[in-house]
Amino acid sequence: MVFLFRDKSISGIVLLFLLLLAVHFHILIIPTTVLLDNNNGLINILLAKYIAPLNSSVIFVLYIITVFVQALRLNIALNNFKMFQHQHQTVAMSYILATAFFTQWSQLSAALISNFLVIWIFLKLARLSVAQTPKTLLFNIGLIAGATILAYHPTYIIILVVFFALAIERSFKLVEWVVLLMGIILPFYFLGAWLYLSNQFHKINIYLPDIHFHLPIQQATIWLWLSISILGVILLASIYYNQANSVRMVIQIRKNWSVILILLILLLPVCFVFGNTSIEASALSLIPIAALAGNVFSYPKRLLFPNLLFWLSILIAICNNLLITGKLH
Repeated sequence: MVFLFRDKSISGIVLLFLLLLAVHFHILIIPTTVLLDNNNGLINILLAKYIAPLNSSVIFVLYIITVFVQALRLNIALNNFKMFQHQHQTVAMSYILATAFFTQWSQLSAALISNFLVIWIFLKLARLSVAQTPKTLLFNIGLIAGATILAYHPTYIIILVVFFALAIERSFKLVEWVVLLMGIILPFYFLGAWLYLSNQFHKINIYLPDIHFHLPIQQATIWLWLSISILGVILLASIYYNQANSVRMVIQIRKNWSVILILLILLLPVCFVFGNTSIEASALSLIPIAALAGNVFSYPKRLLFPNLLFWLSILIAICNNLLITGKLH
């Protein structure tokens, strides 16, 4: 099946959409819901006020559009940056498959919607090493990062991501680090000014990071461990193939892959670090997971191993769909 996504074609886009419907077939059986986090940013407020009350069919359409557009946007970006030797659609395929690995990733949430902004940040970061006007680009990156944090508070970790990325992409220049910091601070400056002028400055605590180390799930099932295990195998194999082919990459592409690894390392444990979060918060890591998984699904000449991982992913998707519909315990 993987060979169907190893080239760039219109038919591949149609197959991606059919794959998306197939791995989320539970939406045809039970109503689609919205996962809400308390006091975790503007996106949650908008979801609770405007989206959650909508008909389940509308929520289903919004979820499908969100995942499909994000998968295609990430795939197009990596192809444009020539992150792989050949253009293909395995990154979009991996993104769609990964959304079905956990029941919380199979529902509309603030973390999933935040991925639009995280992808935007990555697109900006990937241009840093060749930017003609790096200060303007850095300020814009900081501005988007600050807005992302206000939109969904667990993305505070993005601050570390953008500074690590700057250290990777460019040689150290103090003025560039200051410009990036100014961009991050600006949305908080306007927020503080608005709260002060409206005599609500005491609410500033709502917008500060709630660092609280915890286990997002108290009782792990065998299906959860199975999902984690298969996802771990995919990631390890993907990193292996990425490193094995890195000798053929130019320095700029290697730097971009380093940024993706930083994204994975920092975004994956978000649900363990921030309060009022569960596994749905780790949906932020879908971006680096899918990007890396593109390696294991595109590089091997023999398709036995990629196909095995693909069908194991389909098996996990089926199990999680059955868990959502109550057919599996």
